[in-house]
Amino acid sequence: MDAMTNTGDAASLADLMAARHAFKMHAQDGLCFEDVPLHAIADAHGTPTWVYGAGSMAAQYSALMAAFRAANVSAHVHYAVKANDHLAVLDIFRQLGAGADVVSGGELARARHAGIAAADIVFSGVGKSATEIGTALAEGVGQINVESAEELVMISGIASAMGTVAPVALRMNPDVDAGTHEKITTGVAGNKFGLAQADIPGLYARARLLPGVRPVGIALHIGSQILSTAPYRAAYAKATAMVIALRAAGESVAVLDLGGGLGIGYGDEPGLSLSAFAQTINHATSGLGVKLLVEPGRYLVGAAGLLLASVILQKHDQGKRFVVLDAAMNDLIRPALYEAWHGIMPLSPVDYRAGLSPADVVGPVCESADRFAADRLLPALVPGARVAILDAGAYGAVMSSHYNARPRGAAIMISGGRFHLITPRQDIAALWADEQRLPG
Repeated sequence: MDAMTNTGDAASLADLMAARHAFKMHAQDGLCFEDVPLHAIADAHGTPTWVYGAGSMAAQYSALMAAFRAANVSAHVHYAVKANDHLAVLDIFRQLGAGADVVSGGELARARHAGIAAADIVFSGVGKSATEIGTALAEGVGQINVESAEELVMISGIASAMGTVAPVALRMNPDVDAGTHEKITTGVAGNKFGLAQADIPGLYARARLLPGVRPVGIALHIGSQILSTAPYRAAYAKATAMVIALRAAGESVAVLDLGGGLGIGYGDEPGLSLSAFAQTINHATSGLGVKLLVEPGRYLVGAAGLLLASVILQKHDQGKRFVVLDAAMNDLIRPALYEAWHGIMPLSPVDYRAGLSPADVVGPVCESADRFAADRLLPALVPGARVAILDAGAYGAVMSSHYNARPRGAAIMISGGRFHLITPRQDIAALWADEQRLPG
């Protein structure tokens, strides 16, 4: 499951700290991330504030590439922009050598604005508009992943009218259960994503004959927050068999896009084994003679970000303790949307070592779903105390909203032992700056 409510409940604060090497609790400075005191960031920029670590992102990328090298896997990484689309984040992965996996015209524009070469961009997504397809072709993206026969015909018509040829990969739905939350599984029959295996051979042959289209390979993506290699083994075996079958039918297959979905540990549990993942790819594709693409997002940025928040008050009612934060579900919606579990760490070294008791950690938004944790063992947290909501670098700020007319928080990037403002706190007047009132 996607770090569901029970995940990590037994993890103590010390367990959470031990599992995260970028964090330290200093006796005077309190909780530090990449050697920067988080109190200093909150003092300078207030809360709620997003904090990201450039070093942590680079370390995750390096670990993945090292695992590939050790397993003799040559794969090109395309960062899944939907996980965290901040320009500063895209800059980091461009500098590391990654391409981008995008799912909208806006993400394509962001990736290009960040300097990622069009040839290093894969355009995925089940509902690309004609305008988005035209833009992708005009930019010269390296690959468009096709999700339906109807979309293939649409791409053919647009590319022909533009006098160009679209490199396309057919996204196969392998009907493999990734063992994750139902709302983030994408490779099971009945999901809206991809094409049934049985339809691939005929559509691939059709693509070869359509004007304005050049089929280059097969793509798949089975879900997010995957913690076992078993679903990958099953899906990749089907993908490899499809490549072999297509070639036997006389088709040219040069690319195999393996998708992403690599899971991380949200409590004190380990995430997906990179070594086992790389070996799974090697076992499935060795000798296949294809260009391999992978599209991790959460794995690269999830643990490299956190949400700083301050305690507004503690409420005691009918024997229950509520810790009310100034952060809310409009900032981080994952707990409300997916029942996702996030570690919550006090910044104060005194609080870190204090006695613990159960508390619900909630925000001020007028929804019962505005809850970050239930019955979490935490110290007494007085008004003004600060906490870090851990592992919020993926699907955090990018999914935030203005619900309850709440401005978006600031964002900070730590790099080289210093912190840099990368998004200023939104002024409340910005909430209606683009709105037009009726005359009179």
